[in-house]
Amino acid sequence: MESKVLKPILAVYVGLFILFLYGPFIVLGILSFQQGPEGGPQFPIISWSTYWYQHLFGLTPPSRIAPLPVGEALIRSLVLAFMTMVTATVLGVMAAQAFRKRFRGAGIVFYLIVLGMMVPGVLTGLGTSLLANNVVGIERHWWSTAFLAHVVYTFPFAFLVMLAILNRFDGSVEEASWSLGVSPITTFRKVTFPLIFPGVLSAMLFAFTLSFDEFPRTLFASGRDQTLPLAIYGTFSVEIHPNIFAFGVMTTLFSFALLSVYGILMALSVRRAKKMAMQEDIA
Repeated sequence: MESKVLKPILAVYVGLFILFLYGPFIVLGILSFQQGPEGGPQFPIISWSTYWYQHLFGLTPPSRIAPLPVGEALIRSLVLAFMTMVTATVLGVMAAQAFRKRFRGAGIVFYLIVLGMMVPGVLTGLGTSLLANNVVGIERHWWSTAFLAHVVYTFPFAFLVMLAILNRFDGSVEEASWSLGVSPITTFRKVTFPLIFPGVLSAMLFAFTLSFDEFPRTLFASGRDQTLPLAIYGTFSVEIHPNIFAFGVMTTLFSFALLSVYGILMALSVRRAKKMAMQEDIA
């Protein structure tokens, strides 16, 4: 009886959650197909058009609505996200490897690492800005101070992902390699890393996406150069046009494409791990 009552409630809850999660994207998609160049954020749409998508790529005649200033900002965000992804993932793997063995002060070090994801972004960005300007005496840039703030923020996520993966890792595989005279570095490269690669992919995805759309830390630490979230905010705060909605749809599709690549790489790595396990069983 309880099951019959609980299932519809859970179904409604899941449906509302999915609607809340994807509702903004649906609204963005609808509003992005308004007639241009004078169309605004109005609903219902009077006339449908792909004008604002053409406007993003400069394929429309000049009008009073200037193109979005996101070209250089997009490149900065992609480069910054890639730099953060590589650095945070490497640090996360190294730190998680260190925590495989107990050492004095491990609890304190653990909470110091996790603290980076718990401190509010405004405080982290402001602190990084004050440290750069008043203590170190360097100018703020997206590739220096903002990069440091992003790494401090994303490193704990990569660390926790890798810690969960390595806690379930069978160390006997490494011991077997060491017993055959293989060096620890070669063992990690040939044995450990292929087996933990799915976790490494997850850590990379976390770090990239968190850095790509990070706003409060970047606002204070990036200096005069804007990243994509700052450029969108600057445009959105002045006047709203459907070209912003079209750009939002494009960036969301980019995120879905990124997830698709992640899924393909994850499936390939899992298949490779299963193949290695089968070869070990046969041997």
